Amino acid sequence: MLDDWHGGGLWSRIVELKSGSVANNKSSKKRVEIGERNRLQNKAYKSALRTLMKRCFTACSAYSEAPGDEAKTTLTTSLNAAFSKIDKAVKRGVMHRNTGAHQKSRLSTAVKRAIEPSVS
Repeated sequence: MLDDWHGGGLWSRIVELKSGSVANNKSSKKRVEIGERNRLQNKAYKSALRTLMKRCFTACSAYSEAPGDEAKTTLTTSLNAAFSKIDKAVKRGVMHRNTGAHQKSRLSTAVKRAIEPSVS
């Protein structure tokens, strides 16, 4: 499938395994390969993003159960990492900017509730 001029790399090897394309000419075959590569990269990026968000939610629940300086540091670190990954995902086009804003809002609300529990 892939010639030597494509270079190495994980994505080219993964795309190489995919076959059964209905493309007829060289440019459309290349577009199929590029689309598959991008799909796999986006999938990995979203997976990493979900992992960071789960870490942040876990840190929120840990801080709610046992507040302390170390737990608060872990919470803010995980929040910053998740925010950074969301912003980069939006910049790269992996997710829509409104989706990114929604996810950041979810995280901010969870952190705010963990740090400042409501009085009611």
